[in-house]
Amino acid sequence: MNTRKNYGKTLLACYLGFITQAISANFAPLLFLTFYRTYGISLDKLALVSTCFFFTQLMVDLVCAKYVDKIGYRKCVIASEALSGAGLVGLAFIPELLPSPYGGILLCTAVYAVGSGLIEVLCSPIVEACPFKNKEGTMSLLHSFYCWGSVGVILGSTVFFAVFGMEHWKLLACIWAIVPIYNIFNFAVCPIEPLVEDGQGMNITQLFKTRIFWLLIILMVCAGSSELAMAQWASAFAESALHASKTVGDLAGPCGFAVLMGISRVLYGKFGEKVDLTVFMVISGVLCLGCYLLAGLAAAPVLGLIGCTVCGFSVGIMRPGSISISSSVLPSGGTAMFALLALAGDLGGSAGPAVVGMVSQKAGEDLQAGVLAGIGFPLVLVISVLVLRRWRGKERKRR
Repeated sequence: MNTRKNYGKTLLACYLGFITQAISANFAPLLFLTFYRTYGISLDKLALVSTCFFFTQLMVDLVCAKYVDKIGYRKCVIASEALSGAGLVGLAFIPELLPSPYGGILLCTAVYAVGSGLIEVLCSPIVEACPFKNKEGTMSLLHSFYCWGSVGVILGSTVFFAVFGMEHWKLLACIWAIVPIYNIFNFAVCPIEPLVEDGQGMNITQLFKTRIFWLLIILMVCAGSSELAMAQWASAFAESALHASKTVGDLAGPCGFAVLMGISRVLYGKFGEKVDLTVFMVISGVLCLGCYLLAGLAAAPVLGLIGCTVCGFSVGIMRPGSISISSSVLPSGGTAMFALLALAGDLGGSAGPAVVGMVSQKAGEDLQAGVLAGIGFPLVLVISVLVLRRWRGKERKRR
């Protein structure tokens, strides 16, 4: 029966889901200076917009662990696209309709952040439940679309503003909203299979009582930290190395990082069947460690930029690889496991840049010192993967 279903539609919907998440995460920060000039919102308040986005995602991750199975995957994932589209369209109108434009921006951010959080939790298990042959490669390819979405929204917005001017940003917000609105239809008609049989998935309590689950959480936290600790500072490295404008810095730093991260995921998606995932994860972790050392110790800024950018390639497999390993180790983990893994990844993504920032400040605003402090993230990830390999080896011998 499964052979008659077109799971390509499901994959397309999930690809667009990750692109939607990239739009939600990257579009508003491009407008911070516009908000400052148009609405008179201070930069310290605008910094809280990103905090609001990621905090809302964390809350959604937590809630999903308990309620998604009861509501149903299709209803939740359709809601994710509807909320993402509504939040982006609202961003163009609501700030001027409310007494406080800042309050309107935060409201719209929270709305599309709920959609983004649902996408993060749901798309991976939806693809995992499909009968694809190379699931690890498929998962890696799926996550590459977040990278391509990030590059697309930064480049597309930059070109749009250069041609039409920043004053037409509201139109662009509505244009980007077309992606999630169109994807509502895709999720409404594509086949969606249950991840585990009804009532067979592990609940939160059962997961917390499973020792190996905590190792998987550590793996996901380190994956998120390794990626975001460097990605968040990529623009600063680029500006320092090239002595260029912020626009050029964003293109050379964050865009370069995202492109290499996407290439890494695509390569594993295409050729991953020929490579043991845990071996690839260890190699990636060691490469990531080397990139942090290069960025943190290089005397020449250009070398620091190279370390920063190549780091994008090294972290590409970390999140999708951690999810695939978790599915293999705990096949009955169910929705709760995917939600908690997303939560762990977001926690790591929040903690990593914070550690770099705090250490940089204490070192006299020395960014290289802060980045050097991030070497612990890929180091712990490599150790965690090696422990998992040893545990799986013992399990195979017992069987």
